[in-house]
Amino acid sequence: MSRIGKKPVVVPAGVQIKINGVEVSVKGPRGELKRTFHTAMTFEQKGNEVLVSRPDDARQNRALHGLSRALLNNMVDGVTKGFKKVLMIEGVGYRADLIGKNLMLYLGYSHPILIEPPAGIKIAADPKAKSITIDGNDRELVGEIAAKIRSLRPPEPYKGKGIRYSDETVRRKAGKAGKVGA
Repeated sequence: MSRIGKKPVVVPAGVQIKINGVEVSVKGPRGELKRTFHTAMTFEQKGNEVLVSRPDDARQNRALHGLSRALLNNMVDGVTKGFKKVLMIEGVGYRADLIGKNLMLYLGYSHPILIEPPAGIKIAADPKAKSITIDGNDRELVGEIAAKIRSLRPPEPYKGKGIRYSDETVRRKAGKAGKVGA
């Protein structure tokens, strides 16, 4: 049996969960999230806990069991605490500015890049620290936006220029050795 799927999802005070078959909506102090899960999974609320169960031990159902429980837990965490990703910009002339809610990136291309955040996502840019903060309730969406911004100029191994996650380490390579004895 799935070790993650067996754990109940604890619902903190101030969070309401509505289960309608495989459609689950979670409402909390930071907002509301809805998700439709796989039809094989069943959700049962007992007090302040939600249990996820599966019909049998088929390989796909075992995988979906742990996934469904983790997604539901992320929904509960999102409406209570939220999720945040921090990106760092390295490189001469590389910078990020906010224009209203939109993010304008200057990354050494011939043109600036404008990024409009989707609903539920807040982007903040600190030009002095050369950092971008992405904040939201949906963990999947926060990670996806952060990955899209990083993919515009991923860090390169020689000088370390580019956009990286704040906790990411870039393995550096030695450049050309040069001609010896010339």
